Amino acid sequence: MTNERKSFEENLEKLKESVNSLEKGDLPLKETLEKFEEGLRVSKLCSGELDIAQKKIETIIEKDGKIVSEPFEG
Repeated sequence: MTNERKSFEENLEKLKESVNSLEKGDLPLKETLEKFEEGLRVSKLCSGELDIAQKKIETIIEKDGKIVSEPFEG
């Protein structure tokens, strides 16, 4: 594993690959556990990125000509 930080899109693609491998069910137990661990780690990274994006959206909402912070309703 490199120290290079990957983009959200790259992490999401990696997560999809892990899920697809696990869904096929043709991996040895050791590889299955490794893929599952990797999927959890990448999922947490993606979730953190989405939380940051949501907080940014909350601070950018404009209302009546003023910038106000409101919860994001997705």
